[in-house]
Amino acid sequence: MNHPLSLLHNPSSQSLQPQPLCYHSKSVRRLNFGRKLHFAEKCWVQREEKNCDSSDNLRLHVQTLRKFPIEKLSGEVAIVRLDSSLLLEQLGINSLFLNGALSTIRYLHTAGAKVLLISNWGNSSDSNLLSTESFADHLSKLLNIEVVPANIVSDLMQSTEEKIKKSDVLLLPNLSKFREELTNCTDFSRKLSSGAYVFVNDAFSLSHKILASTVGISRFCDASVAGFHFEEKLLQLIEARKITRQPYFAIIGGGNFLEKAPALHLLASTCDGLIFIGKLAFQTMHALGVSVPSCLIEQDAAGEALKLIQIAHNRRIPIYYPDDLWCADNHNPESLQLFRSDGIMAGWTPLYLGPVSLEKIFALLSKCKKVLWIGPLKFDPSVEDADGESKLALMLESINKAGCEVTVVGNAACKAIFRHSSTISTYKIFKSASVLWDFLKGRTLPGVTALDRDYPFHLDWDAIFTDPTKPLVVDIGSGNGLFLFNMAKRWKHSNFLGLEINDKLVKRCQQRIHGVLNNVYFLSTNATSSFHSIISSYPGALVLTSIHCPNPDFNKEEHRWRMVQRIMVEAVIDLLVTNGKIFLQSDIEAVALRMKEQFMMFGKEKLVIEGGDGEGWLPNNPFGVQSDWEQHVIGRAQMRSKQTQKVDDSGGGGVVVEGKGEQGVVGEDSDVDAEEGVGGGEAAAGE
Repeated sequence: MNHPLSLLHNPSSQSLQPQPLCYHSKSVRRLNFGRKLHFAEKCWVQREEKNCDSSDNLRLHVQTLRKFPIEKLSGEVAIVRLDSSLLLEQLGINSLFLNGALSTIRYLHTAGAKVLLISNWGNSSDSNLLSTESFADHLSKLLNIEVVPANIVSDLMQSTEEKIKKSDVLLLPNLSKFREELTNCTDFSRKLSSGAYVFVNDAFSLSHKILASTVGISRFCDASVAGFHFEEKLLQLIEARKITRQPYFAIIGGGNFLEKAPALHLLASTCDGLIFIGKLAFQTMHALGVSVPSCLIEQDAAGEALKLIQIAHNRRIPIYYPDDLWCADNHNPESLQLFRSDGIMAGWTPLYLGPVSLEKIFALLSKCKKVLWIGPLKFDPSVEDADGESKLALMLESINKAGCEVTVVGNAACKAIFRHSSTISTYKIFKSASVLWDFLKGRTLPGVTALDRDYPFHLDWDAIFTDPTKPLVVDIGSGNGLFLFNMAKRWKHSNFLGLEINDKLVKRCQQRIHGVLNNVYFLSTNATSSFHSIISSYPGALVLTSIHCPNPDFNKEEHRWRMVQRIMVEAVIDLLVTNGKIFLQSDIEAVALRMKEQFMMFGKEKLVIEGGDGEGWLPNNPFGVQSDWEQHVIGRAQMRSKQTQKVDDSGGGGVVVEGKGEQGVVGEDSDVDAEEGVGGGEAAAGE
């Protein structure tokens, strides 16, 4: 073996030529094939599915403040979860995101909302911790709006209610002082919500954590949406996984192969090449049979590394690892020498990439159309590698200017880019590497899933219904679809839409109606939060909305996922045609009463109770068509039905009829009779 010093003086020698691991040759039959590999003529493969949304991506489609009806904010209390790092650091990478964070607050304030700001800043044990007054003063200067601090922490809810009446923008105490924040305490979350109507999460960097201020609080607000900064980063996260351009290479630094294995396997299944630049490189080299000191290997990660190699082999994509490394003498850390990556001598510790490795990486990146850089370039986090990081940052700046899409993840990578880029706004930047790693591992992001769902697809109503101008009937929680199926057969002049959260039931319903009925359709969605975005695009009139026997376990007052919530009630009322109907039904009296109360409470005085037994409950189902659960319990339990009708502004206030039972209908004297569509309860029952 050459002495390591000779390599420093002869960097162009054959022994230092980079060793790309390309699986393009048919002669490669085993995984442990060492260094005798050659470049593939083409290192990326076209894929037909590159623009498809995965199920993971679909989970990320949430309601946003941008789409939330602005008229609903006036006079309401909105609570905003801030990322304090974006607001306290005005220089550096955080300044890029400052406008988005401030825009969220200004937008709510301009819309007439009372704004509560919550965040954590600093360490609670720090004697120099910024006070609430100082942070509020800092925010006031940034916003040009007075931000009033709240310092009473013994009873957070009471202090908030008292001060919110006197202030448009209020800053609550530092959350880092409350251990209940980290444990996602239910009682603390309730107090933190302070009776707010809408929760706005703008702390994207905390999406991977379960906190009272990002997850628990959403249970106690009528609407939970993403702020402007959160929305921007979420869209970038979705784009980072899509294969929009090729070749697409990932530069991967850092360590802990076993923990990151699912994410690495995904990248191997997505990218056109992987470049390992950190400790992860040694695990990959070891799996390929390259000589690596045992102290640099995770012994329990061998199986996952082999799986990664196999994925790359099956897809015929290259894996690159460093060819040369700068190493430090363990006995004299200031003494540095350059070694081949497969020839590191005992007593030496790798620090950062050598010149040939950097040169090879630059050559690879020059051909890329999309690059992901995640993790530090250096092997030892305690050592500065200004030269290597600077060179890589400059290379990325060059290809970015040439049109390459560059995503940078993690503090070290972001700082390097910020120091050397004059076009920083064109990069996709994630300071928190943990969020992206968790996303790539296929894990759900609690801070995202706590927000209300949005329907992720554009609906082509002309393709769904033969005539999308016909009156529309919507069944929320359509289950097995029996009610709509039979309704659609009876009333050919109306369209019927079932909204059901269970995807398997929706697929079964769609198979049942295929080629049989063209006036009924089923969608898989959480109607509680997506009703408005779906139905508002329908060309015709919404004449009837029905809810049949919602699961009582999911419809308790304190349950986050209860179906009937203020946000859905208001959406139904807003979109329902005048004299349109709302039909509510349950075999559980408490559930039926609660649904009725919610509709009458948030019905904007536009609903009146229709007919019934004197107590507001209907003696029979007015449609002559039983729902799934109604058939199941008939003869064993009393169905409680209530029907309400939407009246115009001159129709007077709502009439609330208290009564026992579990079935109710809202509505009467509909414009739509049984011959032209589904409308009035009596007309429908007489068909």
